[in-house]
Amino acid sequence: MVRKIIKIDEDKCNGCGLCVSACHEGAIGLVDGKARLLRDDYCDGLGNCLPVCPMEAISFEEREAAGYDEAAVAVNAAAGAAGAAGADDKVADPHGTPDAHFADAPDRETTHTEPLPCGCPGTNAKAIERDVRHGTGHAEHTAHAGHATHAAPPAETHLNQWPVQIKLVPPNAPYFNNAHLLVAADCAAYAYGGFHKEYMRNRITLIGCPKLDEGDYSEKLTAILKANTIKTVTVARMEVPCCGGIENAVRTALRNCGKMIPWQVVTISTDGRILED
Repeated sequence: MVRKIIKIDEDKCNGCGLCVSACHEGAIGLVDGKARLLRDDYCDGLGNCLPVCPMEAISFEEREAAGYDEAAVAVNAAAGAAGAAGADDKVADPHGTPDAHFADAPDRETTHTEPLPCGCPGTNAKAIERDVRHGTGHAEHTAHAGHATHAAPPAETHLNQWPVQIKLVPPNAPYFNNAHLLVAADCAAYAYGGFHKEYMRNRITLIGCPKLDEGDYSEKLTAILKANTIKTVTVARMEVPCCGGIENAVRTALRNCGKMIPWQVVTISTDGRILED
């Protein structure tokens, strides 16, 4: 039959695997580092994979293709679930209760993500819920050579979602809604020691390097601002001229999104000082 079905431009595809995760039918997989439609009869033609592709490599076409086979998709999904359950059994609690050892552990992911059949699991979009009980904490008192000493608590992470690369995040990810957004040069977190606590805390963080990445971030950022209710935008950049690209991309996105969103720029020196806030 002739019907609407997805088409993947492998020349544009960067192999991020986001479309693999978005396709609940298992029609797409990564082959030799490129997304590929594995089976026509698994594709329902709804196109959930289109909006998550950062490279716009997926489109619709009408061509001769096998009809969508819901029964075959269900069988494939059941086989995948059985495989995932077998993997879970391997990490069960040694006393026999699967995952019981982690029942009260803090900072667990808020949603379970299915393993990608052929893609990179590092691209699975997810929100991370932080346990507010585990704040900055108190210094521990220890005895050393007869004297009381104070051990500093370990540094705390404030990463609230995954992935963080601008080019990998899906614009319609649920963690963007009502978010305070941080768009940062990837060097910033290494240059400034308090970056997590002072800038990432309670924000959704996106990182990039305009000098090393190909293309312009403004289109992706515009899509994120248009598709979601963003409360504020903070740009964290280094003082070096090439970092102007990330600030300019945010300025362009703010102009093009059609919304009035409060924003600010933080500039960090190469020796780790805040120059402008």
